[in-house]
Order: sequence, then C-alpha cells, then structure tokens
Amino acid sequence: MRRWLAVGLALMLAEQAFAQDVAPQRWQLNMTEGVTETSKMVFDLHMQIFWICCAIGAIVFGAMFYSMYKFRKSKGAVAAKWSHNTTAEIIWTVVPIVILVVMAVPATSVLYKMYDTSKPEMTVEIRGYQWLWEYKYHGEDVKFVSRLKRESDQARRLGSGKDPNAVANYLLDVDRPLIIPNDTKIRFVISADDVIHAWWVPVLGWKQDAIPGFVNEAWTKIPAGRTGTFRGQCAELCGKDHGFMPIVVKVVPKAEFPQALAALKMEINGV
Repeated sequence: MRRWLAVGLALMLAEQAFAQDVAPQRWQLNMTEGVTETSKMVFDLHMQIFWICCAIGAIVFGAMFYSMYKFRKSKGAVAAKWSHNTTAEIIWTVVPIVILVVMAVPATSVLYKMYDTSKPEMTVEIRGYQWLWEYKYHGEDVKFVSRLKRESDQARRLGSGKDPNAVANYLLDVDRPLIIPNDTKIRFVISADDVIHAWWVPVLGWKQDAIPGFVNEAWTKIPAGRTGTFRGQCAELCGKDHGFMPIVVKVVPKAEFPQALAALKMEINGV
C-alpha cells in the first residue's frame, strides 16, 4: 500500500512540476519557471533570494525564540544594561551589506539581459485598447485585433444561461491569438491607445506596461523544439472590463511560421 502511495505521490509531483513549467496553475504556491531562458533566469534568481531570506528568517526567529525561552522572567533572568558594542555593530552592518551585494550582482545581470532587445530577428508591435489587444508584424503587412472569445464573453454575462465552468479556458481564450515562431529572438514594441494596460504572459518571464504616448520594449525567444499555446492577461487595472482582455500566444516551429503567417493574413483579409 505504501509503495502505491509513494508512486501516486511521485506522479502528482511530476505532473505539478510539468504544469508549473507550462503555465501557472490554480493554488500554485511558487512562481512558474516558464519556457524561456529569461523566465528560467528569473526563477533561479527568485529561488536563490528565497533561500537567503529563509536562512535569515531561521536565524532571526531562532535567536528570538531561544532568547525568550532561555532568559524568561519566570526563571529569574535579569535584563542586561548596555548601550554600545562595537563588534556587534560592525557585524550587523557588514553582514547585511554582503547579503545585499550577493543578491544585487546576479539580479543586475538578469535585468541587463532582460532589457537587451538588440539584434531581433522579428518585431511585433502590441497596442492595448479598452478592452482588446492589437498586434502588428513589422515588415509583414499583417495587423489584427485580438479580443475575448465569444463563448467566454457570453458566459460571463448574468442571465446568459451559459455555465462558465463548461467553457474551455474561460476568460483566457481569444478569437485570434498572436502567432510567433520558436528559436527566434522577437522584439515587442508595446504601447496603448487610451489608458495604461500591461501585457503579461507568465511563462515568458516578464510583464511590460502599455502606456499611451510612450513606447516600452521587451523580447522573448522560445527554445527550439518548444511549441504550444501560452496564456496571459492584462495586468494593469484599466476599466470595467479589465478582467476580460486575455492574451494568447501560439508558438509554432520556426520552419512552419511563414505558412502560419500567410494563413493568418488570408484569414484577416477574408480570403
């Protein structure tokens, strides 16, 4: 019996690990590792700082509880009176500085790589509207809008008679996803037309504000051999339908992208 329980637990953990690698899951405690090099660097940095914080917490709370128990009044402990200790003051000044430097060096390196949008192989312009997204492939004469899929839009309305639980990817599906190739450095040029939005697909490892009159940049590169559909949402409160402007990114093999883009162009033009 124990053997089967162990096997079942191992399968559950493996499934959870795979799910976290693909997309955030309900009741997931940790951040997702994502699918890009950037997202994995962010995850590794997050875990490094997490364990540093755990160690600091263990030391601080350990010392506090030990002192409360060892020197409690019921045992006759008398508080010491002192106002200066050079050694202690040097330690509690130098140690935090060292810890901050240890965290800052890799964090700076990761941030530098995240913001390096140079030498892209293709550029996609993203513009936020209340409450949809517009995408434009630079140099390809392809532009379209992406909005909440009809099934979700109907199910979200009171009195529609449609059960949201029966709708696949409820509030996380769109009528037309953004299609991008893998193994390609893609630069995103992000702005907005009306109010501030934020374009966020968790597995890519970053979130970027879309601000009217201002252009932000970001980039991604999905590893070769990795394809799939990845979902996100607007992450900046932008009005009454903020919760109804999802983002869907469909990643296809690099060799198949020209055909996929041509098919998308024909669909947009109604051919």
